[in-house]
Amino acid sequence: MKRYIFLLTLFGWKGGGWCKTPEECVIRKGNFRGSSKFMKPLSFSGILGGNQQFNPDFYNWNRVKVRYCDGSSFTGDVEEVDSKTNLHFRGARVWDAIIEDLLNKGMSKAKSAILSGCSAGGLAAVLHCDKFKDLLPPSAFVKCVSDAGYFIDGTDITGNKFVRTSFKNVVTLHGSVKNLPSSCTSRVSPELCFFPQHVLPTMKTPLFILNAAYDSWQIRNILVPSAADKKKEWAKCKVDIKGCSSSQLVTLQHFRDEFLSALPKPEQSPKIGMFIDSCFAHCQSGAQDSWNADGSPSIQKMRIGKAVGDWYFDRAVSQRVDCPYPCNQSCIDNEDD
Repeated sequence: MKRYIFLLTLFGWKGGGWCKTPEECVIRKGNFRGSSKFMKPLSFSGILGGNQQFNPDFYNWNRVKVRYCDGSSFTGDVEEVDSKTNLHFRGARVWDAIIEDLLNKGMSKAKSAILSGCSAGGLAAVLHCDKFKDLLPPSAFVKCVSDAGYFIDGTDITGNKFVRTSFKNVVTLHGSVKNLPSSCTSRVSPELCFFPQHVLPTMKTPLFILNAAYDSWQIRNILVPSAADKKKEWAKCKVDIKGCSSSQLVTLQHFRDEFLSALPKPEQSPKIGMFIDSCFAHCQSGAQDSWNADGSPSIQKMRIGKAVGDWYFDRAVSQRVDCPYPCNQSCIDNEDD
């Protein structure tokens, strides 16, 4: 490739998530979440867009979209094959094969590079960020972007740590421990390393955190998982923040507080970029209308695409945290994952 600059995006959109039991993984292998047989071509937009007007900083980079398919954020590595299901829990080997292929196609000479990701891919971007940088030339200018991947170790409406248990099951099933950052697993239990708040303190590579404070996936799966809402009193609120009662909105504001407290302190983390808007959304970097277009979500008149570009090129310290809902009228709510 003529231009040795790469933007590699791990795409975890539309039900990326994880599978924590063999039964869940069997379902995935029969659809686009777990098999290329069922995947359809995807367009390049947002951070991967090729239009200079809407993506001025990255439109002419070598842009690569990696389909997420393994159900473990590319961390699994189990030698034994499940004899009952013929499942192979080897997401880390998929990651290694992808990177090896790209290195052979010119990425080994990269002068600039970004590893980004959305949702489960956004978490993967965090978990693999330092290893990604280490594979590139020492002189390469490398940073990572996590979009809707800052999952917090939060409590649900019943006071339980439902998502922590889920991540523990993922780590156990997929044999993920060996592929999680050792700087994290040496300090805390492995499942806690699926929460970026426990990984960032020892990360070496600069990271940009793009996330909604009212992340629609996290509200549905961390704050109000189905197991915690058996009477379905949150059914409307979980899919549309405008359908929340006044008491439910109070709970959402507490969740926002919990989310913000899990973020690194800006004054202590100058290399960390942040764009935390008050939208009810999940994944905002993959579409032009939310990345950098007229009417895109903004904080203090700054759009996401401009904020990420300023941070990557060191044009400005880009750490923006929005005011509480419903103050931001520029939000584009979505339910993607």
